[in-house]
Amino acid sequence: RGKRQRFVDKNGRCNVQHGNLGGETSRYLSDLFTTLVDLKWRWNLFIFILTYTVAWLFMASMWWVIAYMRGDLNKAHDDSYTPCVANVYNFPSAFLFFIETEATIGYGYRYITDKCPEGIILFLFQSILGSIVDAFLIGCMFIKMSQPKKRAETLMFSEHAAISMRDGKLTLMFRVGNLRNSHMVSAQIRCKLLKSRQTPEGEFLPLDQLELDVGFSTGADQLFLVSPLTICHVIDAKSPFYDLSQRSMRSEQFEIVVILEGIVETTG
Repeated sequence: RGKRQRFVDKNGRCNVQHGNLGGETSRYLSDLFTTLVDLKWRWNLFIFILTYTVAWLFMASMWWVIAYMRGDLNKAHDDSYTPCVANVYNFPSAFLFFIETEATIGYGYRYITDKCPEGIILFLFQSILGSIVDAFLIGCMFIKMSQPKKRAETLMFSEHAAISMRDGKLTLMFRVGNLRNSHMVSAQIRCKLLKSRQTPEGEFLPLDQLELDVGFSTGADQLFLVSPLTICHVIDAKSPFYDLSQRSMRSEQFEIVVILEGIVETTG
């Protein structure tokens, strides 16, 4: 039988795309931090490098402009003259002074003097701007690296689900296991049945979501995932599969989405 289009792939990727909503760009930019975290790694690295490059060139240009307007570039080698920044006589030297300041390497050959109030103001502005850029971009990269997408690669689900008798009841079963030694704290599993249906009023619901009971009342949905576990859904009168036969279940259009939630022990 040919494969059907899935609502959620087995790797967890959702196959739903939003379009023609209006104002999408402004909504994404209003939450810029989350937008950057959701981008692919190549775009994150590009924005990371571009932002630092532009910020560094801009601030180095500001130091060069101050030296140019004060005439320090022409008097850099005059020992009797006190410039704004000592030993800044062209743009490369201004850029090196900025890097020393931004990276807190320490002043030696180039240093700011007390004869330059505009330089002191620019120094304060550079410190504030640098802290904001570092916090934003480094925080974004840290959050992206600690996302649980790769951790999910070591959470294994059975390739197929099965229906058979267990404890005298017809039961839908599948298995889940954790390959790593680190535990999933407060692990909880849920199952959603996605199926189209028509209401008694004639309304058609293309993606109606129903909850499959996998042990809410007994606490079986709270997993102690130290070894592979079999998750069970009893097909009783409350189950959406109760009225389906084996033949009708093969022909029905539905999808079961399994959601495993928990806290990664190593990273929280």
